Amino acid sequence: MNQSGIYFYAVIGIAVTFATCYFFYKILKSPGKLAKGTSGWGTRVGLVLAMAGNAVGLGNFLRFPVQAINNGGGAFIIPYLVCFLLIGVPLLFVEWSMGRFGGTPYAGRPYGDHNIPFMLHRLHPARWVKYIGVFGIFTNIAVAAYYCYIESWTMSYVYHSLIGTFKGLSQSEVSIFFDHYTDIFYTTTGLPFEAVIFYVLCLVLNVYILSKGLEKGVEKVAKIGMPLLILFGALLAIQALTLKPGQHGATFAGTEGLKYLWTPDFTSIWKPSVWIAAAGQIFFTLAVGMGTIQCFSSYLRKDDDTALNAMSAGWMNEFVEIVLGSAIIIPITVGYLGIEGMTEIAKNLGGYGLGFRTLPYLFQQWGPVLSVLAGVMWFGLLFFAGVTSSLAMGTPILSFLKDEFKIPFSRGAWVFGLITLIMGIPTVVFYNQGVFAEYDDWAGTYSLVIFAFVEIMLFAWFFGMPRAWAEITRGADIKVPTIFRYIIQYITPVLLGWILITNLPGMVNRVIHPSSGYATFAQIYLLALFIFIMYWVYKAYRNRLNGIS
Repeated sequence: MNQSGIYFYAVIGIAVTFATCYFFYKILKSPGKLAKGTSGWGTRVGLVLAMAGNAVGLGNFLRFPVQAINNGGGAFIIPYLVCFLLIGVPLLFVEWSMGRFGGTPYAGRPYGDHNIPFMLHRLHPARWVKYIGVFGIFTNIAVAAYYCYIESWTMSYVYHSLIGTFKGLSQSEVSIFFDHYTDIFYTTTGLPFEAVIFYVLCLVLNVYILSKGLEKGVEKVAKIGMPLLILFGALLAIQALTLKPGQHGATFAGTEGLKYLWTPDFTSIWKPSVWIAAAGQIFFTLAVGMGTIQCFSSYLRKDDDTALNAMSAGWMNEFVEIVLGSAIIIPITVGYLGIEGMTEIAKNLGGYGLGFRTLPYLFQQWGPVLSVLAGVMWFGLLFFAGVTSSLAMGTPILSFLKDEFKIPFSRGAWVFGLITLIMGIPTVVFYNQGVFAEYDDWAGTYSLVIFAFVEIMLFAWFFGMPRAWAEITRGADIKVPTIFRYIIQYITPVLLGWILITNLPGMVNRVIHPSSGYATFAQIYLLALFIFIMYWVYKAYRNRLNGIS
C-alpha cells in the first residue's frame, strides 16, 4: 500500500494540532477573564476544558474512524472539514454567543436566563419560541438515558481489565462476553443484573458530580479528565503506530491501518451520502444542537469573550478526533487481523464491535502487564470522554430547574438522575431489542438537526443578523472573519435545511413502519417525555406571568 495515507494524515494532523495549540495558547495567555464570585465557572481554562469535554465523547474514538472507513477513507476528511467550517464553526459561534446573551441580566431577571426555552424567548417574543427550547431539555435527558449506559460499559470494562477477565479468552469469547454483558439475565461477575448495577452506579456518580455545581463539579472533573484522556490517547496511539510485524504477535504494522484509513478514495467525494455522513459526524462530535453549549456560556458576563473560547474548545475536539481517534482502534486491529478482518468487524458491528468486542482480546497479546495497562487506559479514556459529555447533558436541566423553580443544583441533580433513570432503564433491559437504537436516532440525530436549524434561523433572522453579529464579536479576543457573518445568515441555514429534509423520509418511515413493537414503545416513551417537558415549560411560563419565578 502506498504512503499517501500517511502523508495525508501527517499534513492534516499537523494543521489541526497547530490550530489547537494556537487557540489554547491564547487562552492560557488570558486565563482570568471570567466572572468571579458567581455560581458559574472558576477559571477560563476550566470553562474551555469543560466545553471541550462536552464535545469530546465516545464517538471521537468509536464512531469517527468507522465513518471514515465507510465513506472514502482519507477523502471523507475533505467533506468533514468543509462541514466543520460551514456548519460546525458557525454553530459554535452562534451557540456560545446566544448563551452569553441569554445569561445577561434584564428587567425582572437580575441573573439572566440560563435555560434554553427562555433564552430563545429573549431572541423573539412570540409565545411558540420558548417551546422550541423543549428540544434543548428533551435531547439532553433522552441522550443521557442511553449514553450513560455506554459510559457504564467503560466502567465495567476497566474493572474487568484490572481483574483479568479477558485473560486466556479467544476473540470469539471476548465478543460473546459483550453479548452476555448486555443481556441483563447473564452475569459476568457473579452479580445478578450486572449491567443494571453498573448503569445505576454510573448515574449516581454523574448526579453526585452535578450536585457540586459548575466550578466544584463539572469544571473540576474536566480539569482532571481531559488531560488524562489526551495522555492515555497519546500513549495508545504511539503504541499502535509503532506496532511491527512479529511484535507481540502482530501480523502487520500498525501504520498499515493508518494508511488504509487515510488513503483517499476521491470517487466517493461526489456522493451525497458521504456529505450527509460528514455533516452528521460534525453534529455528533461537536455537541451542537443540544443546548449544552448555550447553558455553559450563559454563566459568562456580557463582555466576556466567546469567539476564542469557541475556537479553542472546537479545535481541541478536532485534535482528539482526527489525530488521536483515528490512530488507535484501526491501526491496532489491522496489525493483528489485517485489513479484511478489520473492515468486516467495522461494517458488521461498527465502532462498538472494534472497541468492546475486539480490542480487549488484542490487548491480551501484549503480555500480562501491558495488557492491563492498555485496557485501563483505553476504557479509562472512553470513560473520561463519556463522563465529561454526560455531565454537560445534565447542566441544562439543572439550570432550568434553578431558574424557573428555584431548585438548587444540589437537589436538581437528583431530579435529573431520577428522570434519566426512568427513561434509561428500557435501553438497558431491551438493548438487544432495538430500544437503544431508537433513542439514538430520535434524540441523538433527528432532534439535534431540528433544533440546530430552528435556533440558527431565530438567531440570524428573527433576532437579526446585525444584533447577532454584534453578540458574536463583542469582547472577542480574536478577530472573527467577516465571511462568517454571511455563512451564518445564508449558507449554514441552507445546509441545515438540506440535512433536515434528507432526514424527513427516514423519520416518517420509522413512525409508519416501525421495526418492531419495541421500537413503537420507544417512540411513545420518548414522545411522553417531550410532552412532559412541554408542560414543564408551560408551567414555568405561567409562574413568570404570575410573578412566582
